[in-house]
Amino acid sequence: MNLNLNNKYALVCGSTAGIGKATALALAAEGVQVTLVARNEEKLKAALSELPQQRQHDYIVADFSNPTELKQKVSDYVSNNHGFHILVNNTGGPKGGPVFSAEIEEFENAFTQHLKCNHLLVQVVVPFMKSEGYGRIINVISTSVKQPLDGLGVSNTIRGAVANWSKTLANELGQFGITVNNVLPGATGTERLTEIIKNKSAKTGKSEEDAANAMKNAVPAKRFAKPEELANAITFLASECASYINGINLPVDGGRTKSL
Repeated sequence: MNLNLNNKYALVCGSTAGIGKATALALAAEGVQVTLVARNEEKLKAALSELPQQRQHDYIVADFSNPTELKQKVSDYVSNNHGFHILVNNTGGPKGGPVFSAEIEEFENAFTQHLKCNHLLVQVVVPFMKSEGYGRIINVISTSVKQPLDGLGVSNTIRGAVANWSKTLANELGQFGITVNNVLPGATGTERLTEIIKNKSAKTGKSEEDAANAMKNAVPAKRFAKPEELANAITFLASECASYINGINLPVDGGRTKSL
């Protein structure tokens, strides 16, 4: 299958580790020129060095806790370089815990880092997408938009807001050759999963190995996902082959989510 991604430009957020980094590598392998976005410049340089060098990949240093600065930096980049055909919205999830005991600041911070930043980035990149008649906006969120996850109260709440924002955006932008879709990772081998396993271990008194095995046993595939498996789904949605897929929530979870 020819994904026809040569000579496309992509902005990949949270791209120094985990799903974001795997996505940057997967897109670059298909001929995309990738611009990485994260807050740690040393990690950005390290990730950049791993990308295939056929294209002039680069990076933007920006912190998603400061949406105004993020928008300005990406806007400046677009003005001085080029726009983007592909936007992958991806950033670390909120800390775990019951929703009842969450501080109001936790909701505000998560809303800023996820929905506000996603929205501002879309406003920056869409004009170029419209001019090209080609755009792919892919939001990495969570299976909790279909089935809330125990112990992730703030995340469940904010992810739902992002999913509805995304669906509304898909309805508005589809006429311009721009698709907007959400990828919903299941338990994936990232630093965040390691943190979740440690928390489960501490709360239940089980070993981290037992806590991890219990999570794996809840998945029909009986294992965790690899970041590359999420990256493959994102890369397909970014391609011409997915041109008529718009406004969906795509679980990549080994079958864990019980709803359709």
